[in-house]
Amino acid sequence: MKEDTKIIHGGGKNALKHGVVNTPVYRASTVVFADTDQMQTASEGAINHQKKVHFYGRKGSPTSWTLEEALTDLEQGYDTVLAPSGLGAVTTALLCFLKAGDHLLMVDSVYEPTRRFCDKTLARFGVETTYYDPHVGAGVADLIQPNTTVVFTESPGSHTFEMQDLPAIATAAHGKDENIVVMIDNTWASPLFHKPLTLGADISIQACTKYIVGHSDVMLGSITSVEKHYPTLYSGRQEIGVAASPDDVYLATRGLRTLGVRLRQHEINTMKIAKWFQTRPEVDCVLYPALPEDPGHELWKRDFTGASGLFGVIFKKTSREAAYAMLNGMKYFPLGFSWGGYESLMCASFPKKGRTATEWTYAEPGIRLHIGLEDPDDLIADLEEGLARFNAVLNG
Repeated sequence: MKEDTKIIHGGGKNALKHGVVNTPVYRASTVVFADTDQMQTASEGAINHQKKVHFYGRKGSPTSWTLEEALTDLEQGYDTVLAPSGLGAVTTALLCFLKAGDHLLMVDSVYEPTRRFCDKTLARFGVETTYYDPHVGAGVADLIQPNTTVVFTESPGSHTFEMQDLPAIATAAHGKDENIVVMIDNTWASPLFHKPLTLGADISIQACTKYIVGHSDVMLGSITSVEKHYPTLYSGRQEIGVAASPDDVYLATRGLRTLGVRLRQHEINTMKIAKWFQTRPEVDCVLYPALPEDPGHELWKRDFTGASGLFGVIFKKTSREAAYAMLNGMKYFPLGFSWGGYESLMCASFPKKGRTATEWTYAEPGIRLHIGLEDPDDLIADLEEGLARFNAVLNG
């Protein structure tokens, strides 16, 4: 199947069993059985994950299997588990593969809550984290220690938009130790525009909250694995007790069905506005890998088939007061930390405070924008007024 067909039909056999288009919402904790033989068979299947069995609400239902199977098809992985948020997917994946005394290599441009989890929770559990330069590529081999268990990537970074050479990182890590697990937060591109499991990664993580859901009304995460590591992922997730609400899963599946048309429109709108920013005298650079001028463009062009609606803008000269004057008067860009919904969003960006392995040398604050599905001309007009406020404060 082509990608758009996968988006529409992935996991659909769970619905067809009931003669409906969409798999119903199974709100269930307890599942009952006809007799002890059936109960034992279901128990063994659920524990060993030999097949999808309706055993207990936390272990899944046709509602969750529909989304898991659809995402697995798109990610080109072996199987998928769900978590109640994107951060929950990240932390679950890390906890499944790390133990006391292990060493974690974490990219320096990582999503800030992931960094806090490493610095606080993992440190408390006796896991050492080393942050590395996003541009390290095959040089990651020099950072691997005898106890390195996981190499975590995020490409591009969600505030700095630095691209990582995932194939080089995965090849180097597996060359050092074939059991090292290479993970990626793949939320920016979604599984439509980037397939990290085909490039050497072992685990691909989505904050489904963003583009999969697409409507800014559900918290959800997913973890898709290659076959080798799926048993550890599945059993670890069950032992931790992670589960996702069936109502949220249903809404995410509904959102997924329009991912193709939404994401391509996000890309069209974003490219137009990113190029407009490049013409502005206030702007030093636009951080968007799909632009030919972006330092990560060649990696993006090699490994990705499209770009999403999230990017950054760096100003030649800036101040907190000027940036806030711009942000506080926007009509179509409400202030918000999330992204991936149908609406545009904007926030100030301060990457310097979150770097320890490398230095972020651009002027701060910049701004981070998510371009939604509005008419881009209306958005540009709003941004022009915003930059007028920015300049009035900066030069006044």
